[in-house]
Amino acid sequence: MTDLHLYGHPDSGHACKVALALSLAGLAHRTTCIDIWAAPETRPAAFLAVSPLAEVPVLVIDGTPVFQSGAILMELAQRYAVLGGDTSEGLRRGREILMWEANRIGLCLPQLKEAGRPGSGGLPADVIAWLTARFEVDRANFDRLLGEARFLHGEAPGIGDCAVWGYVQWLDEAGVAPSAKMRRWSEAMRALPGMKSPEAFFPS
Repeated sequence: MTDLHLYGHPDSGHACKVALALSLAGLAHRTTCIDIWAAPETRPAAFLAVSPLAEVPVLVIDGTPVFQSGAILMELAQRYAVLGGDTSEGLRRGREILMWEANRIGLCLPQLKEAGRPGSGGLPADVIAWLTARFEVDRANFDRLLGEARFLHGEAPGIGDCAVWGYVQWLDEAGVAPSAKMRRWSEAMRALPGMKSPEAFFPS
């Protein structure tokens, strides 16, 4: 039986992507919450030993660490044939959405969310305007990618849905609004049996 150990934090959308994927796939695992607001050198030695950048998420699979959320999602899909990983078409779709999310919506939303966090110091108004405009383009492209399907992978969620959910779950905190399609998709995601709050995924 595979031993899975996930290191993450509820404020990390990247860690939430992986926690959601493990939950939706029904893969039993342990979690350790890492204080991402503490100085990296103060984080637990066991975590630093498996995280080359001292960042979350890291998923340790039978003693082998995998880091970077997109790489972890692909590993889960391929290794366990879950969340689109059971077909070549599902894997291709997953790769496409992961690459898009990382370069687009996964760039602007974390920055907007962080800018609105109390005590963060915010960002200059012109930077906020640029990030918001970028999100508006990404939101329109999300609608194109979703089409009339329930999920980005079709009738069932896949790793692409997990990736996009990582930060779309915090649109209010980011100060932006969803499109009608994004709202419908978000409601379908929240209704999934394996969905949890970030705090429930990573209890302190």
